[in-house]
Formats: sequence, structure tokens, C-alpha cells
Amino acid sequence: MTALGLALLLQGSQDRMMPMHTELTQPGPVMPQVMNNYQADLDALGRTFRWAESPRRVDRFDQYYRETIAMLDRLDPSRMNRADQADWALLRHEAEQMQIANTLEARRIEEVAEFFPFRGQIQALFDERISRGGAESERSASALTAIQNAIEFAEREIKGIPADDPRVHPIRVRRAVGALRGMQRALRDWHSHFTGYDPLFTWWTARPFADTDKSLADYIQWLDQNRAGDRDPTAITGDPVGRAGLEADLEREMISLTPEQLMTIAERELVWCDAEMKKAAAEMGLRDDWRAALERTKEDHVPPGGQPDMIHGLAEEAINYLEANHLVTVPEMAKEVWRMDMMSPERQLIAPFFLGGETILVSFPTDAMTEEQKQMSMRANNIHFARATVHHELIPGHHLQGFMTQRYNTHRRGITETPFWIEGWALYWEFLLYARGFPPSPESRMGFLFWRKHRAARILFSLKYHLGQMTEQECVDMLVNEVGHERSTAEGEVRRSFGGQYPPLYQVAYMIGAIQLTAIRREVVGNGKMSEQEFHDTVLKLGNMPWAMVRAILTDRPLGREFRYDWNFDSGRPIGEGW
Repeated sequence: MTALGLALLLQGSQDRMMPMHTELTQPGPVMPQVMNNYQADLDALGRTFRWAESPRRVDRFDQYYRETIAMLDRLDPSRMNRADQADWALLRHEAEQMQIANTLEARRIEEVAEFFPFRGQIQALFDERISRGGAESERSASALTAIQNAIEFAEREIKGIPADDPRVHPIRVRRAVGALRGMQRALRDWHSHFTGYDPLFTWWTARPFADTDKSLADYIQWLDQNRAGDRDPTAITGDPVGRAGLEADLEREMISLTPEQLMTIAERELVWCDAEMKKAAAEMGLRDDWRAALERTKEDHVPPGGQPDMIHGLAEEAINYLEANHLVTVPEMAKEVWRMDMMSPERQLIAPFFLGGETILVSFPTDAMTEEQKQMSMRANNIHFARATVHHELIPGHHLQGFMTQRYNTHRRGITETPFWIEGWALYWEFLLYARGFPPSPESRMGFLFWRKHRAARILFSLKYHLGQMTEQECVDMLVNEVGHERSTAEGEVRRSFGGQYPPLYQVAYMIGAIQLTAIRREVVGNGKMSEQEFHDTVLKLGNMPWAMVRAILTDRPLGREFRYDWNFDSGRPIGEGW
């Protein structure tokens, strides 16, 4: 049964719901099934309408989001328990925001549609592929010839535009190249489906398809090599989403603050970090020279081959501290099943530091690196930087998050997920442990502060880049000059931020998410409503969702139709004050 098909059934089931005082972390009887069906429906539609740039896909998903919103509006959340009310509000918000995102992404493709006036002709063929019917062989050959002619005409038109014309700006060209590659995959998918199985189709289309495919490949290659900017694989390139894109993403994250308000928070945090770094530098006998202190900290690394033992020791140190201080429950299996892999030199170009989850990916020099690369990698992954990153990636960070979300409220996975919860939780622990005096030396405090300053800078350069106020190179320079990065690691961080692997707000999510969770902690733990351990355990069991909803659930705010997320979580002071 689809999510839409549940509407009538669910309306009748509300009279048979569980009591209002169902335990907070237990799924309610109605919305988990709706959410499971929603995710299954989207997965099925995505497999069917798999050409991402297809207007038909855009229309079909838009229809599904509208139907989902209408179905939810026919339900009465006031008759649901609180868990279901939260899920109702989460799913309705998600469907509404995904409909907006679907429209915005289609608009971004339409902005470069002049590069592919033949898209509709390819769409007509691809519709045959997903229609479950056959193809008209002779007509298909004629259609391919027409597409080839249209490709060659478009290529001549684009080649005639001067290279300095804004219409062929490298950012626009890169976006167009991505869309064209999607069309190329769609055309090949269509042809491979019929050829060989339908002898007449194969006889008619073999040559025109080969010619059309080559013309499209040649066109893509020419654009990529001549108009898309620096195509060096180590080059840093991105595609800013603009203010409208940022504001839409903030709304989806249930954040009511503006980009400028978020940047004000980041600037305040940078000032606080500078002051703390100067204190640590003084304790290291370097007066207030935090740069010299950071350089000394970077030199304290293990020798080649020693990184795995160090990682294991730091992981055990964090777990022992958490348990001794009753900060969060750590299941025995979670301690048993985490693993370690060493990161390849190629991966380190994008991720120069550790990555993690159940498996921590360790960044450290390999024998294939140059001497300069080896030195930079060892310095960037020194003992004191690692003391902050190991528990961020493993326990209580991403590994513990993943372990718990696989076991509690699993119907929310993939639907309500947000990087502000994922990265905010992990960075929050860096904040909390720093405030509790966990770093054992001024050098280790420098390691924690380096990362903290790095996350504040991420807010600034990410937002300014997408607003058109900074270039990729200026972002690199900020990380080198204001945070203290090695240039290679700064380039890796910026390449990771804008290379398309992460959404525009992902780097903003670390510190802003941590600040949101800290504000909730002040309301709940600070007021004595929960102990520290109970609070952290409950957050994990609720699962990945916008922090505004976590706050509403934990502070007994209205849910369902009455839920509002106009929450100003900014206290007006640095996050390091007031613990």
C-alpha cells in the first residue's frame, strides 16, 4: 500500500490509537507505517524515473509530494499521541520542503537549457524505455538522426559565443555538462534496452545511434575541455546556489535565522577561539603567539606506522571518560564492532583528516606521497588534533549515532535526516568535553580549538561562497591565514565543501547544529528536567531530525499542526561561556 493509499485506513485507525502517554522514544502506531511507505514510494519512483534531469521526473515527484501533503492534511494530528504528532509534523514539513527543492533544482537546470535544446527529443525516447512497451524501429532511427542534427547545431551555436560571455561562464558550463551526461546515460539506457532483442530495431538504429552517441560525447568533451574552467582533477570548482537556494535549505532545516545572523555567530566564535588559543600559548611559554603554539602542536605526531595504535588509545580514552562521568550510555556491542581503515592518497585530496562512523577512516602519509605531502599529512593529523577527531568520529560521535539510529525509531531514517543533527551532535561533544577539562594539556586544548575555529570559518566561507561574496581560492586563504591550516589540507577542505559531494549547508551544520543542541541542553539539563546521561540517551533514541523538533519534543511544546520552528537559538554569547 502506498503512503497515499493509507489515508482512509489511517483516518479510521485514529480511534484505536495508543494512550497519549506512550513512552517518548517508542514509535506510535500510525505514522511509522506512513513514513516507511513514503520512503518506499520515493525509492520506487526514483528507480523508475531515474534520469535526474528529466522534466517528467520533476513533474512526477512534484505530484507525489502534493499528494502526500494532501493525505497528511486529511489526518487529524490532534487525535494522535505525541510521537505520532511529531512524525506528522516532520513528514509534512519534509514533503513540503522536498517539493520546493524539486522545483528549485529544476529551475537551475532550466537556467542552462540553451546548452541542450534537444532534451525533449531524448525525453520522448526515454519515455519508451519506462513505458513497458516496444519501440517503433524506423521512427526511432529518424528520431536519432534528428537528435544528432540538434546536438551539432547546439554545439555550433555555443562555439560561436565568445569565451568571456556570461552565458558560457564556467559555472554554467559545468552545470550543463552534468545535465548532458545525464542525458547521455538516458539515451544509452533506452538503446541498450531494445537493441539485440528486437532485430528490426537493431537493424534500423545501430548506425544512427552510434553517430548520435558520438556527437553527444564529442559535444560534452568539447564543453568540458574548453569552457568548463580548470579541469585538473585537483582543481577546486563549485556551483554557488545563491541566496534563494540558501534560504530554502535553511527553511528545510527548520532554521529561522538568516545567513547574515549565522555569520555573526561564526565571527563571535572566531574571536573567542583566538582568546582561548592565546591562553594556551601562554601556558606553553609562547606568550600570546597562538600561531607559534599551533606550529609546535602540529609537530607532536606519531612516527610512520604509529597512527593505528594512537587512534585505538584515543578511542578507549574517550569511552572510559564518558562512562566514568555518566555522560551517555555506550552499548557493549558499539564498543566491540567499530573498525579502522587507512585512507588512500587520492581520498586524502578531498578528506585530509579522519572520517568516521562504524569504520574510522584514518588519514596519514603513505609511501606514494611526496616528502612535502608526507610532512603536511603528519602535521595535520597530529596527536592533539586527533584527540578531538577520534571521539567525534567514533564514540560518542558518529559511530554511536549510527549504532543507535539503526535500532530506535528506524522509520525516521532517510526522511527526517539532517547534517545539523549528524555533525552537530559530534561537534557538541568536542564543546562539552572541552568545557569539562577533558583535554589534558595546553597542546591538546590547541588541538580542540583548531577544530573549533575551523568550524566557525566553515560557516563564513560556505555562506559567503554561495552568496557570491568569496571565491574558492579566497576560501582556501581564509583557512590558511585565519585558522592555521596547512595549504594542502585547506585545499582539501574547500574541494570537499564545493565539489558536489555535500549540500550547501553541510559545513555550516557542524557548529550551528552543536550550538542548537547546546541551547536545548541548557533548557532541559540546566533546568533539572533530565540528567546529563538521560538527556543524551534520549536524543540518540529520538533519531536524526531537525533540532527544532527535538527541542519541541523535549520541552513539551505543541506538535502536529500547531508546531512552529521560529526558534532563536543564539544566546548572543560564545558557546564556550555558560556551561
